[in-house]
Amino acid sequence: MVLTRSPPKKMPRKAIREQRALVRSQILRATSANSPLPPSYYKAISQYLSQAFADGTYLKDGPPKADAPASAPPNPLTDPGAMEGMMAGMKTQMVMMVPQMIIMGWINFFFQGFVLIKLPFPLTLGFKSMLQRGVETPDMDVRWVSSLSWYFLNFFGLNGLYRLILGGENAADSSRDMTTPFAAAAAAAPQPGQAQDYNKLFKAERDNLEFSEGLHTWVAQDVDKRILQKYGRIPADGK
Repeated sequence: MVLTRSPPKKMPRKAIREQRALVRSQILRATSANSPLPPSYYKAISQYLSQAFADGTYLKDGPPKADAPASAPPNPLTDPGAMEGMMAGMKTQMVMMVPQMIIMGWINFFFQGFVLIKLPFPLTLGFKSMLQRGVETPDMDVRWVSSLSWYFLNFFGLNGLYRLILGGENAADSSRDMTTPFAAAAAAAPQPGQAQDYNKLFKAERDNLEFSEGLHTWVAQDVDKRILQKYGRIPADGK
């Protein structure tokens, strides 16, 4: 799976700058209620970003022209980058599915009708079809688990153990790859064929910045008085 993955493509500098400008504004707004920046600095940065968003300074294609027609979103089926991401997802899915299908067929051929373990806790009849695949005995206790069902339980239930031992981005995590090719392509290539209109995002972010300016609170406001009150140097009423 590691060998079949395509190397990530380098993003243009202007595209990275476009994304980071939006993230910078969101971080600034997220810290407005308890900001480490004084009001003058916060207001200056907020107004600068707001004006840059209005002028289209951070847009990778430059400021939009007033007489330019509205461009339709690109079709992912005609975008080479999106198609490449979809193919990468399909290759990853095939590499994951082929050995698992072979193992499942091997277990089903040699151990069909076998029961392996008995769970130490009671279960309802709703779990019977999930835990006793390949065993056609309606009177058997639900706690008995067949070999094929035990394989599925291990296949889908050990992902947490894999993430704990091998890390979150390990190649053995089957839950990440048991997806459709389109979802796998979206994970492999960020936003393929789903080009976001950053001009609209910047306009919405500009309104959010203007609203956050009224909620700004400096964390060091009257810090000298608060320290003196904490250690009893001045009364709590500040007089």
